[in-house]
Amino acid sequence: MVFRAFSLFFLFYFMPADLLAFPSLYETISVDPETIRSFRENGHTLTRHILSAEEVAVYRRAILDAAGRFNTENRKLEDRDTYGKAFLQIMNLWEVDEAVKKFTLAKRFGKIAADLMGVKNVRIYHDQALFKEPGGGPTPWHQDQYYWPVDTNNTVTLWMPLVDITEEMGMLTFASGSHLSGLAGNIAISDDSEVLLDQYVLDKKFKISRPKFMNAGDATWHYGLTLHKALGNNSQTMREVMTIIYIADGTHVTIPGNENQEKDRQRWFQGLSPGDLATSKLNPSVL
Repeated sequence: MVFRAFSLFFLFYFMPADLLAFPSLYETISVDPETIRSFRENGHTLTRHILSAEEVAVYRRAILDAAGRFNTENRKLEDRDTYGKAFLQIMNLWEVDEAVKKFTLAKRFGKIAADLMGVKNVRIYHDQALFKEPGGGPTPWHQDQYYWPVDTNNTVTLWMPLVDITEEMGMLTFASGSHLSGLAGNIAISDDSEVLLDQYVLDKKFKISRPKFMNAGDATWHYGLTLHKALGNNSQTMREVMTIIYIADGTHVTIPGNENQEKDRQRWFQGLSPGDLATSKLNPSVL
């Protein structure tokens, strides 16, 4: 109790004044057994109201500010390829912005990720802001784990809109149960992945599922092996989404299986060698 009191004293008096305005996301939320069962069976789930309206409003401003400062995409929408049209992608904002760091390292999110995966602790792989502009194109079918040089399938992505969204704004869409079939192929996200994996989904008869709507502060969660895509944004509103990728604590780095995994090994694991625990300075534990 003394250590706890000292920690709170230290945080209050030594934290920059502007950060004190950001709500604490230290408090955890229990996940009910049915949500956990559904997640493991389907490979994805939806949790409502993870952040209150007040909390999401404050952190949204911080994320938008950071994304605006670090976004490097300045081409017109029509001048980009399929991947570029799908979204504005600004990665690892927690690394460069203290307010976003409070969001990404939130114990509230990390505990849900750990409960869904059935582990005691999780580590950050990376975060990314995914903003789909009005008129932005669809995101092709893909599996996130194609990009990750890790020795576990116990990985999960939080996908949280910062504004209320509907299907027409680019809702995330899942092939339920696809995680149980493993990696569908050595296929990067592209026009080709949309064609190849769409046929794969049809052949496997996976059920297609997506929420009709999500409110700001709701979140979907999906395994790294869960096939997913997103619709185009046919509205006049930016689809503002923040994502955080978690890996189970105790994960090891593996020999990269493709050039994208090698890039991830160098960037997100800071060049750790195959066999090393995935514990670089960019992979802090959350709980």
